[in-house]
Amino acid sequence: MVVSQIPKAVGFIYALVMIGVIAYLWYSGKWRQKMGWLLLVISVLLGFLIFSPVAPWQFQQLVLRDVQGLGAPLIVGIIGLFVVLVLTFMFGRFFCGYLCPVGTVQEIGYHAPVRKVNMRQKNAFLLIRAAFFVVFLLQAFLLSVSLLSWFGIRDFFYLALTAGTVVFIGILVLSMTFYRPFCRLVCPYGVLLSLTAWKSLLRLQRSDACIECKKCEKACPTDEAKRDDGKAECYLCGRCVDACPTPGALVYRRRNAEGKT
Repeated sequence: MVVSQIPKAVGFIYALVMIGVIAYLWYSGKWRQKMGWLLLVISVLLGFLIFSPVAPWQFQQLVLRDVQGLGAPLIVGIIGLFVVLVLTFMFGRFFCGYLCPVGTVQEIGYHAPVRKVNMRQKNAFLLIRAAFFVVFLLQAFLLSVSLLSWFGIRDFFYLALTAGTVVFIGILVLSMTFYRPFCRLVCPYGVLLSLTAWKSLLRLQRSDACIECKKCEKACPTDEAKRDDGKAECYLCGRCVDACPTPGALVYRRRNAEGKT
């Protein structure tokens, strides 16, 4: 790594601060998509430079009780990942959307000008990821197996040519057509973030200005834009807002505060 001596804590400090900053910008109406692009690029670069804040991997190392692989004392890792969960409960999945290198590199991949496959099996994907989560825990606790190594997360960002790297490159190729395959089907930490986002205090929702044209539903790559969706899989990518023809019809506000802008 070019600057491997930089503490991984820098990445998490960046993430924790930016979650609050992004939430403020969304809430105040000052968010612009070009800001999102800047954050995507910065987050991916942090993944390559200091391998942080790669929460799925660090969550795995925490479960494995691998202090060296975690890059911090276990208690620090627990606190850091718990704070991300709390902030997700407050503001939604900004961490996944703009700050986790594993997610952001897939987000960039999805912008490739190729035909998209937009499957509407949200509940099935959630069940697949939940099943993987159980396998992940069993292998970590009972066999001390680093399951995510098979997906090449660390090897990819360390620029190491391994079988795992090839797998992750395959995931990135898939992400050009299918939105965030790793996040939606594999990520064990994403299971916890989905549960907290499902009850997030602030979220994108329709106001009284909504004309029910359903363009937001067609634009949403995770099928979370319907009026009564729980937003557990909403990465706040903004595609629904871009597709909406009515100003103010989609607002980032406190849950159940529909129509109050």
